[in-house]
Amino acid sequence: MNRIFHARIAWYQYFLLVVLTVNVVGALWCKYILPAVLLILMLIVVIEQIIHTVYTVTPDGILEISTGRFIRKKVIPISEITAIRKCHSMKFGRFSVTEYVLIEYGKGKFVSVMPVKEREFVELLEKRLTDYIL
Repeated sequence: MNRIFHARIAWYQYFLLVVLTVNVVGALWCKYILPAVLLILMLIVVIEQIIHTVYTVTPDGILEISTGRFIRKKVIPISEITAIRKCHSMKFGRFSVTEYVLIEYGKGKFVSVMPVKEREFVELLEKRLTDYIL
């Protein structure tokens, strides 16, 4: 059975939504139709990415990272994963700007993920990884 983990929404995604929305309203208010249409399209793509980002771990040893309908899935065999680390982007004392899980796979390839149930996600990946090693 596939195990699906939804993505956590980061503060900068909310900020991008607010900035795009304010710009769309401003462009429509000033009757700049072409910039408004382009900003609306960008807003649709960003909302699509935020809503439909999921991380799927399949029973046959595949990690699928899907970031919406407009972007191609990233498929990573769990047997190729070499390291899983919890990272922080920038820290101010005990406060960090963004926390994420960094997955190293293949030959020097990295992907960062932000699942809602981070601990369960890491535990499942490590369990599947040890199952494939044995």
